[in-house]
Amino acid sequence: MRNKVLVVGSMNYDIILKAGRLPEEGETMPVDGCTFAAGGKGANQAVQAAKLGVETYMVGCVGNDPMGDFLYNTAAGYGLHMEHVRRVDGPTGLGVVYALENGSVHAGIVRGANFEINAEDIDALDSLFDETSLVILQMEIPLPINRYVIDKAKEHGCKVLLNAAPAEPFEKEYLSKCDILVVNEVEAAFYAGRTAASLEEGCVMADEMAADLCNTVVITMGSEGAVVSDGVKHEAVPSMKVKAIETTGAGDSFIGGIAYAVTGGMDIFAACRFATKCSAITVTRLGAQNSMPVLAEVE
Repeated sequence: MRNKVLVVGSMNYDIILKAGRLPEEGETMPVDGCTFAAGGKGANQAVQAAKLGVETYMVGCVGNDPMGDFLYNTAAGYGLHMEHVRRVDGPTGLGVVYALENGSVHAGIVRGANFEINAEDIDALDSLFDETSLVILQMEIPLPINRYVIDKAKEHGCKVLLNAAPAEPFEKEYLSKCDILVVNEVEAAFYAGRTAASLEEGCVMADEMAADLCNTVVITMGSEGAVVSDGVKHEAVPSMKVKAIETTGAGDSFIGGIAYAVTGGMDIFAACRFATKCSAITVTRLGAQNSMPVLAEVE
C-alpha cells in the first residue's frame, strides 16, 4: 500500500534574530533576542507531515558537527524516519533569519552539507519509492539531484510535489513532470514573467501555468491566502485571520499539510483548504518545526 511520504531536501540549523527592523548598511544593531531552531525547507515540510501522522521519510545530509546532531535528533523526535539522512564531513547547512515585529522574515542560508547529497543516496531508496505515495522536493539541494529524483519517482509511479523555492531556472520538461508545483508570489513571478497583485490575478496566473505545464499549480500569496488550479478549474483559498507572531515555516507547514491531505485521499482543493489551517496555527507561534501543529489542533 502506498501511504508513505518521501521528502528529499535541505536540513538547516537556523539562527533566528528578533528585531524591530533590519540594520542599515554599515550599521551594527542590537537585536531583541535570538533563538536557535531546526530548519531547512525539506526538514520543515517533512516534520509537518510527520506531526500530522503521515509516515514520512527524510532524505538529505547533515555535517558531522553539533548542529548536525541537533537537526538529526530534533527531527527524529517528531517521528520522522531518519535512516536515509547521511552524515558528511564539513559544516551542516545554516540559516540566519531576521524575524521582524511586523511578522516578515528576511533570511540567508549557507548550503553546507545540503549540497553533498548524491545519486547513490537516491539509488538506495528504490524499495521505499515503491511504498511512497508522494515525493516532495525543494530547490535547496543541487538541481541535478532534483531531476534525478523526479525521474526515479516517475519510474516508480509516485506523485511529485515540487516546491520551487528559492526560484531557480529549471527546465519546463521537469516542471511538467511534477504533479503539483507550489510557489509563492515571488517565485511565481520568476516562472511566469509577471507579478500577481491579488488573489484574482493569482488565479489567472495559476490557470495559465497549470495549462502550460499540464499539472496542478498552487501559488501562496502570504497573508492573502493561496490560489490553486488544475488547469481546468481554480479556487482562491483565503488565509485565516490570526494574530501572526512570526511567519517562519508557514509555507513549509502549508506543504506538509498538503502532503497529509493528498496522501489521505483529498483532492488538491480540499488539501489546500486543510493546509491553510496548518499554516495559520504555525504563524501564531515562534519558530518553525516546534510551532507546527499536530492533527488534533488542526481539526
